[in-house]
Amino acid sequence: MSKKVAKVCKLQFPAGGAKPGPALASAGINMPQFCTAFNDATKDRHGDMVPVIITAYEDKSFDFVLKTTPASIMIKKAAKIQKASSNQKEIAGKITVDQLREIAEYKMPDLNANDVEAAMKIIAGTARNMGVEVEGFE
Repeated sequence: MSKKVAKVCKLQFPAGGAKPGPALASAGINMPQFCTAFNDATKDRHGDMVPVIITAYEDKSFDFVLKTTPASIMIKKAAKIQKASSNQKEIAGKITVDQLREIAEYKMPDLNANDVEAAMKIIAGTARNMGVEVEGFE
C-alpha cells in the first residue's frame, strides 16, 4: 500500500546549507532529518542554489528530488556579474557560445528540450531576458 501524500513543496536552499526554518515548517516534515539528508546530498555542489521538490507524507516521512542550479544563477556566474539588467535593453554582461553550451548541457535533465541545440536556445532566451549578451549566437 502506498503512503498518502500530504503536501508537495518546491523550495531552494544553498548547497550544503539547509537549516530548519519557516519554509520547511510549512512542509510538515522532520526538519533536522531533512536538513541532514539534503546537506549530505549537496555537499559536492557547494556555492550553488539547489532547487528541491519535497513530497511530504501524512506519516511525517518525506522524499525529495534535487534539481539543477537555476539557469539565471549560472548565467550570472559565467558572465561574472552580481545582478541582471533591470530592463532587457541594457547589457549587463556577456557570455560566449561555449559557456552557453556548457550551461545547456548541465541543465538538460531539467529542460523540456530534445537536444543540446534546443536547450541552448532556451538558455539564450533566459540570458537575453537578463540583459546578458551571448557572443556569436543567433
